Amino acid sequence: MIKVLHKIEESLIALLLVATTLLVFYEVVLRFVFNEGLLWAQEATLYLAAWMVLMGASWGIREGAHIGVDAFVKHLPTMTQRVVSLIAITLCLFYCGLFLYGGWVYLSKMKMIGIEMEDLPIPKWQAMTCLIFGFVLLAWRLLVLAYQIVKGERSGFGFADEAKESMHLAEELSSSAERKE
Repeated sequence: MIKVLHKIEESLIALLLVATTLLVFYEVVLRFVFNEGLLWAQEATLYLAAWMVLMGASWGIREGAHIGVDAFVKHLPTMTQRVVSLIAITLCLFYCGLFLYGGWVYLSKMKMIGIEMEDLPIPKWQAMTCLIFGFVLLAWRLLVLAYQIVKGERSGFGFADEAKESMHLAEELSSSAERKE
């Protein structure tokens, strides 16, 4: 069941990315080739990107794809790494809570006032529900990560290691160049 939800999440993120890219491409062609444009394209792109970014942030926690400054933490003992990570997760959950509260208040007022998006006939509060959805999803991922750290399955966030990946790519390029010679 969890794997199905992961696939749905990844598919939605991919769909949002494709839709945003195609809409921007179509708008560029209209503007620069036909000297025309879509009035609503910029606003739609903005909201599609907001949904994609907020869903992508939670996906990044799940996959350990975020970039972090953990050079100091990596040199700590495993138990201390876990404690530091749990403190960081607590702070992140507090941040999510602030955004959820603020987003809820904001969306409630938008719904009460009845404001629509500027260029599309959609209530603004509906388009902005990405705030609630995205931060609930992010908080969920943080709670799962905290559970994995407490159980000893992970020792931290598992940030992407760009230096290690770069060295791996350099080694691959070097070995492929040697094979060609």
